[in-house]
Amino acid sequence: MPAHDLVVIGAGPGGYVAALRAAQLGLSVGLVEREEALGGTCLRVGCIPSKALLESSERFAEARGGLGAHGVRLDGVALDLPAMMKRKDEVVRALTRGVASLMKKNRVVVYRGTGRLDGPGRVVVEGPAPVSLQATRVLVATGSRSATLPGVTPDGDRIGTSTEALSYPEVPRRLAVIGAGAIGLELGSVWRRLGAEVTVLEALDRILPGLDAEIAAEAQKAFQKEGLRFALGARVKAAGVEGDSCVVELEGAEPLRADRVLVAVGRVPVTDGLGLASVGIAVDARGRIPVAAGFETAGKGVYAIGDVIGGAMLAHKAEEEGIACVERMATGHGHVAYDVIPNVVYTSPGVAGVGKTEEALRQSGVVYRKGVFPFLASGRARALGDTRGMVKVLADAATDRVLGVHILGPRAEDLVAEAAAAMAFGASSEDIARVCHAHPTLAEALREAALAVDGRAIHL
Repeated sequence: MPAHDLVVIGAGPGGYVAALRAAQLGLSVGLVEREEALGGTCLRVGCIPSKALLESSERFAEARGGLGAHGVRLDGVALDLPAMMKRKDEVVRALTRGVASLMKKNRVVVYRGTGRLDGPGRVVVEGPAPVSLQATRVLVATGSRSATLPGVTPDGDRIGTSTEALSYPEVPRRLAVIGAGAIGLELGSVWRRLGAEVTVLEALDRILPGLDAEIAAEAQKAFQKEGLRFALGARVKAAGVEGDSCVVELEGAEPLRADRVLVAVGRVPVTDGLGLASVGIAVDARGRIPVAAGFETAGKGVYAIGDVIGGAMLAHKAEEEGIACVERMATGHGHVAYDVIPNVVYTSPGVAGVGKTEEALRQSGVVYRKGVFPFLASGRARALGDTRGMVKVLADAATDRVLGVHILGPRAEDLVAEAAAAMAFGASSEDIARVCHAHPTLAEALREAALAVDGRAIHL
């Protein structure tokens, strides 16, 4: 029976990164993965392929109508969807091969099949080459799957999840998106740019729940100008296929007809079939594995990270938890700064935030000051031709410590990193304001927003 210091079940961002870090720290590591390609949902059918399509679709939209102001005239622009999908698949293939190469480089043994616990210190791998593994420690990192709605059953074709929406064989004339979170808005944006009529249905009275409300409201206005239609407060009763159309039944409203339906109502942990009971682990009502400090579960020597333990279901959160978990195993030390984990939506304009929102600060009674700087006043944004959005900095009124930064605008996903780094080290708005930022850059907008906290923005 092969034996390892650590067996990781699940090769998504949390699992494979944990395996690599554990190997770096000198542990003997086995990694169990049921899919042919490593990388999990994020790399195979999530973060990476969606970003590839977002990039390609934005290039297409620019070629059709966004380059004239730059003095670029293009005639006969046409969509080659198979080529776009081929590029997306090549991006995924290159990265999954890269992960496999890293496993070999770091001497992580990969076991193909479905892993489950079979009592303390034992993992059974069921697949093409069944094997039982002896493990001093086991790390569960099996991630999550798309959630469903009562009355809406994905058929893997006309009514599907994000997985199907990444590979539609043709541009649907009408696409109904159920859910106005990051996944729904990103994939809705892709197909809108490629020519679909997209209607986003959201049960709440706003889009992007959990993000700063002011930023979300401004984002909705921008998305509407891009052609997305929104039906807020829309409660879906059922969805099905009737002839050539999909029909979405709504409470108190006329049914919505579409050619395809994308169900994007969140994700649920993958914790079934793992043999958790064999080591004394019981999941909570939402299927999550309870963990204590250090990501330890109720099962001796069994740990869990990522989407299976709750909190934000983000690839980078899972990575941080994986690293912290194995570092604690090997060194006794490991930490995740949960207060400064960025949240990003890769739309156009982009949305990003880190730290507390205004709503959270008000609800907790924190007195804060606010600085806002619009990209309309940014020289770099003007040169790019995209002045939509703003940067907002929230700072404690007494100490000036930055409590939250929220961005709507070009390359928001990259700009938020500076804010996260500053906040991780307890920076004040004055600290950010005193740092010289290169000119002209979009990052200057963060500095200007920090200056605006004290009412002294230069270019506003």
